[in-house]
Amino acid sequence: MKKGFLVVAVIALILLTPSFVFAGGGSDADDDVYEIATVVKITGIPWFNRMEVGVNRAAEELGVNAYQIGPADADPAQQVRMVEDLISKGVDAICVTPNDATALEPVFNRAREAGIIIITHESPDQKGKDFDIELIDNENFGRHHWDMLAKYMGESGQFAVFVGSLTVPLHNLWADVGIAYAADKYPGMELVTERIPCGEDQELSKQRTLELLQAYPDLKGIVGFGSLGPPGAAQALREKGLIDEVSIVGTVLPAHAAQYLKDGSMDHGILWDPGDAGFAMTWIALQLLEGKTIKDGMKVPGMGTTVLDGDVIKVDAMIDITGDNADDFGF
Repeated sequence: MKKGFLVVAVIALILLTPSFVFAGGGSDADDDVYEIATVVKITGIPWFNRMEVGVNRAAEELGVNAYQIGPADADPAQQVRMVEDLISKGVDAICVTPNDATALEPVFNRAREAGIIIITHESPDQKGKDFDIELIDNENFGRHHWDMLAKYMGESGQFAVFVGSLTVPLHNLWADVGIAYAADKYPGMELVTERIPCGEDQELSKQRTLELLQAYPDLKGIVGFGSLGPPGAAQALREKGLIDEVSIVGTVLPAHAAQYLKDGSMDHGILWDPGDAGFAMTWIALQLLEGKTIKDGMKVPGMGTTVLDGDVIKVDAMIDITGDNADDFGF
């Protein structure tokens, strides 16, 4: 009897001890928290580092298990494998900035068959998504680049175009829109070669610019899509002493591009805040997981009123970046 009583007493003491947790006792709580993963094109570069700030803010403010992952280089196959791994893991939603929209279609279909929400960014025509979020009007964004390039080039001369890769959806849409727009509005401007994929690698962008300068000594401008393209081109101009001879405009992070904008090796940056995109994707995914309806005119916290165009959610958040204001944005 005494021995039996001792066992019961010990068990009771353990159960009453605050630090004791049943095996799996924390998992029930975890099951109540949605898991929302963001898969970016490439990890470790300033653009997606900034996006991760927004993802982490969403995790804290929205009370979800939100996090960001991405391949070490902009490889569509690696990105597909990451999405496949998340499907196997059984996450609730996957947010993706695609390297290759077509390559992701089959795996997105498998995700949705498994009941996983798919949200994309920079891929409005993506098949297999639930919704895409855009923080700009893509056609206006493309045209605005060429208006700025024309301003600095004087509306005439030879130019080239950098993109992240030939499969990145929006980079190539912006290029398509801008090239067609320039052919009509700025007939004195001449595209010298096919668009050049290098915008996710600053050193490669620098090398491609040096090659362009050698092949086209009369080159007067570069439009760069991919946040590392314009800074790489600016480095090449510095190296060759051509800062005042070639104009560069493109998508950049203000803090990263500030030195080039201030010394004139780059003329103009155009962007939105990638942190806002990271937050918005996670927020939209949560609305769907909670059974809410995505509506025209709804407001994304901190980003204002949206426009719903089919399954594309748009917010007008384009910013112009110059040497005068590059330090003012905080990222």
